[in-house]
Amino acid sequence: MTTTRAVMLTPRWTPLRYHPVQQAYWASPYRFNSVPAGRRSGKTELAKRKLVKRALAGTEFDPPRFFAGAPTREQAKRIFWDDLKVLVPRQLLRGRPSEVDLMIRLINGAQIWVIGLDRPERIEGSPWDGGVLDEYGNMRASAWPEHIRPALSDRAGWCDFTGVPEGRNHYYDLDRAARAGMTAGPETDSDWASFHWVSADILPASEITAARRDLDDLTYRQEYEASFVSFEGQAYYLFADASHCARLRYDPRAELVFCFDFNVAPGVAAVVQEQKLPNGLSGTGVIGEVHIPRNSSTPAVCRRLIADWTDHQGRVACYGDATGGARGSARGSAKVGGSDWDLIRAELSPVFGARLRLSVPRANPPERVRVNAVNARLKNVASDVRLMVDPAKAPQMQKDFEGVRLLAGGAGEIDKKADPGLSHLSDAIGYYIARQFPLVTREVTAHATEGH
Repeated sequence: MTTTRAVMLTPRWTPLRYHPVQQAYWASPYRFNSVPAGRRSGKTELAKRKLVKRALAGTEFDPPRFFAGAPTREQAKRIFWDDLKVLVPRQLLRGRPSEVDLMIRLINGAQIWVIGLDRPERIEGSPWDGGVLDEYGNMRASAWPEHIRPALSDRAGWCDFTGVPEGRNHYYDLDRAARAGMTAGPETDSDWASFHWVSADILPASEITAARRDLDDLTYRQEYEASFVSFEGQAYYLFADASHCARLRYDPRAELVFCFDFNVAPGVAAVVQEQKLPNGLSGTGVIGEVHIPRNSSTPAVCRRLIADWTDHQGRVACYGDATGGARGSARGSAKVGGSDWDLIRAELSPVFGARLRLSVPRANPPERVRVNAVNARLKNVASDVRLMVDPAKAPQMQKDFEGVRLLAGGAGEIDKKADPGLSHLSDAIGYYIARQFPLVTREVTAHATEGH
């Protein structure tokens, strides 16, 4: 077998310096693979070889069709075309590659097309067995869900998404979903996986030193560490998925906490339990959430909580915004019947009875005090992490912690306009943490032990 490979492969198949994550990506059994990796670290080269390997193996369909895509046709041609032509052994070609169509035909009938996704409709019309999307963060957000994904359905085709992050855009969302699929475990039969490595794993130390010298910290983290950074102030700057995201346990007999922030777009609630975290410390675990993007209400949020947690056997505590109605369902109190806290009591009491406790403060803590309390819970001076998120059960909370920005030029206030969909879940859990784990003497609570 080794001799056959040596004869069949072209000189372009030079040995690569694999490390475990690259090897895992190369051997990945997953259908969809997100591969954000550092600049010049081998991600695109691996994807090209994987594409050629799959095309040489063929499929049950006639003809097998594969694509190599990039944001524009010129980019796709520059990234893929010359390399693909020399990666395919000449004796396995059927005719000369088409320089007009950017298509390679193999003797097994397989076709490899190089395609620019500046016009995503180019990929429509015929079914595909699989392909690679490079520099995915620079593609149109609609290209994958509206054009590419449907074209893979007929043949259950695969796709790899490679590139360096471009802030927290659609690539960020896709990679977070892929990571959550892996975290959820094999029993979920997830189609998604994510593989990440940094440039320092591959490039010479002298090149990394030069890059550190030439680039600012955020640019270096994005380009060479493949981090989905944002170039404004991060409110919860201590949050990192490596240390704060994990599968968390749920105890049906321990107290369950619902955290509210009253809105209609989105309507949200965080679900937490105090528990022993995977790092061995006692802390706060975010084990669930409600996130209704539009046209929500406090009763709608409560009904979603009931649907998910109606079998809970322990006590249930509710924390949230003291204003309880200024921004949420109670804006139409004549129609819905009282403040948001009244609505919560009306919805949850019939289900949880005497086990329900509402903790309603007389006033909210200052915003900065709340943010500081959350950050201290995320990591204190001793580097203890006492707040973690289950990304499979609370993906929007993870996105909130990573994406909420501070107001430029402000005194630590959250920028609510940067992304109107963010900040609500982190606000919700912030009311709870500021109340239960304050950095200053806790404020007096109006109904600290109210139970209904």
